[in-house]
Amino acid sequence: MRNLEPSILIRYRSEGSMRVAITRTVALVALCAAAVGMGSGTAAALDPVVQLDQGRAGVRLSHSETVAVASGPAPALITMFVPLTKIGAGLHPETEIYRDQYGGVYASLRQVIAEPAAHPDGTITLLFNAPGTRGGRVMDVYQHWTN
Repeated sequence: MRNLEPSILIRYRSEGSMRVAITRTVALVALCAAAVGMGSGTAAALDPVVQLDQGRAGVRLSHSETVAVASGPAPALITMFVPLTKIGAGLHPETEIYRDQYGGVYASLRQVIAEPAAHPDGTITLLFNAPGTRGGRVMDVYQHWTN
């Protein structure tokens, strides 16, 4: 995993490629929603996040959904289709996950999700990137909790 760098505005070569990219992103978000639903065991009310200007879309999970995903099959299912080298991690400033001097994150997807799940108000945001954007990353995971 790579630690995320500041956002960059993504521009597409043509309107047709943007439609294809958005379609693929929506398909990945649907996969994520299905994995979250399986992990929580109940119907989850996902909070969608769409950033068309940055070529990505995803979901913001509540604390209970984050806990369910961290303890369920979703991280394993996601990494069956998305290699860790194609996943970025937006780590909380107080993270205990090791990062090297080049921004490399040494953790599994489950560990990145489990860390905020261990905090009383911890949540995650999962964003799927349009193909060819964000340095080739397919998915980004952002950790959130208050200090």
